[in-house]
Amino acid sequence: MILWGGRFQEPPDEEVWRFTVSSADRRLLEVDVEGSLAHVAGLGAAGVLQADEVAVLEEGLSRIQSEARRGSFPWSDGDEDVHTAVERRLGELVGEIAGKLHTGRSRNDQVALDLRLWMRHATGRHVEGIARLAAVLSGKASEVGDAVVASYTHLQQAQPIPLAHHLLAHAWSLLRDAARFRDALARIEVSPLGASAGGGTGLPLDPAIPASRLGLPALFENSLDAVASRDAVAEFAFCCTRTLVDLSRLSEDLILWASTEFGWVTLAHRHTTGSSALPQKRNPDAAELTRGKAASALGRLAALLALEKGLALSYNRDLQEDKEHLFAVSDDLDGALSALARLLDGAVFDPPPPGTAVVALDLAELLVRRGVGFREAHEAVGTLIQRLEEAGRGLE
Repeated sequence: MILWGGRFQEPPDEEVWRFTVSSADRRLLEVDVEGSLAHVAGLGAAGVLQADEVAVLEEGLSRIQSEARRGSFPWSDGDEDVHTAVERRLGELVGEIAGKLHTGRSRNDQVALDLRLWMRHATGRHVEGIARLAAVLSGKASEVGDAVVASYTHLQQAQPIPLAHHLLAHAWSLLRDAARFRDALARIEVSPLGASAGGGTGLPLDPAIPASRLGLPALFENSLDAVASRDAVAEFAFCCTRTLVDLSRLSEDLILWASTEFGWVTLAHRHTTGSSALPQKRNPDAAELTRGKAASALGRLAALLALEKGLALSYNRDLQEDKEHLFAVSDDLDGALSALARLLDGAVFDPPPPGTAVVALDLAELLVRRGVGFREAHEAVGTLIQRLEEAGRGLE
């Protein structure tokens, strides 16, 4: 089924049709129905639909909503997109009145709404996942107690710190990630419904009615901007990518710490994998894959930004490509948050003591407290350590 055709004298070319149609937006099914129910309420409030028509459409859409939640919605290869699929299925359930669903609406404002509803749900899920991982890190910080390790700069031992302090550094960065997601909601929770194809509608529809039903606190300010902009999608993707970058840094620490050379942590057997050739290996693949997912997310964020850079207002079909990148970066974040929480939860930390040179700054500052200038103290301690190394000795 297609939602257009009167202007055309022949059906779509099969090859061109296959190229233009994407099934990626099927994940928007539930929110598409959610938005359609709100739109029907707005049509009824404006008197565009009679009360009995509203009731029929709402009953049919509710049945589709149930099918979506059960995973039993009957997709058809002939559906151009999720919006077409819903209208086609609605027609199967309630008859010709289904054709009134699209009154006062375009797929342009419809998909913009769907994306915002989907991101709202995903934002809540990601914030919860981040909170769980931060709680695991906090629990491990308590578990390791007063264990002291070296901090690192340039991957060289720097200063002695509590291992708990290092673990909590990752937790603090995650809390900022969660705050970024919550901040982004102010720009995600804006209803574009009513912008139609870009120039609005001549029907007496009040955009505030469907927005209120959907719990969206803000309305679009400009109809062209409402259907053409994907900055909220890019911002959401940035939040996902930024979090994955932080997870990648956590993963790198875990990978180093689990190595024989560091020996700070032992990962549970159930959270590691083996080698097809090397019998002794237990690999932290979940952490390594998180680094890889972060790399993919960086590419997808760049692709989302590039999609918009040359588009004249308002809607262009290029924007169909946003969904693949949006869903993938969100899925990767979900997976990484869950995998790392499990990996850390089963980890046992038992780091060896750091080398004694990590107290070099403390020794220099001791001299400062006795009246020596810092630059002179720095030189003296550096010279001492060099002489000790040449003699095969340490500060101890």
